[in-house]
Amino acid sequence: MIAGLVAACVLTCTDLRSAESFDFAPFDSAQGKPDEPWREAPEYLRLFAPVAHRDHYRAYVSPLGLDETLAALMADPAVQRPPGAWEPHAMIAFDAFGRSGSYNRWKLAGLYGSRRARVARGPRVDHGQSESWMLVAPYPDPTLQHLEPGTLIIVLKIPPA
Repeated sequence: MIAGLVAACVLTCTDLRSAESFDFAPFDSAQGKPDEPWREAPEYLRLFAPVAHRDHYRAYVSPLGLDETLAALMADPAVQRPPGAWEPHAMIAFDAFGRSGSYNRWKLAGLYGSRRARVARGPRVDHGQSESWMLVAPYPDPTLQHLEPGTLIIVLKIPPA
């Protein structure tokens, strides 16, 4: 698993194409898939995406809880299901959001307190384009003042090799 993450990071770090060369829609509406139960939320990218590769990320929020959001996502045939993927786990905020973003780690930790975020991660491949998805519930508001009900979705488009 760690080797796969390292490979994804290396691929992401070495791709010099612009964001316009990628299609970031979670579902391809031209394929007749259902309307997604979330909206794009670019305000989360400055918090949780690495600055150097922010154009490879997209963020979305859903009013649905993690289980309902996962159920909607599982209806998409592009979702991959390797062992262990998409299984929700309780995590402290630092483990859920990692070290890549510019968010205030102490403020986020104080926001969650002893509460743990529920996190699910998994891959999606659509038309040969690999994506890494992370879903977090509950999630912080963009100012890190309070937790929002629903689910934050962060998608990394992994450039082709």
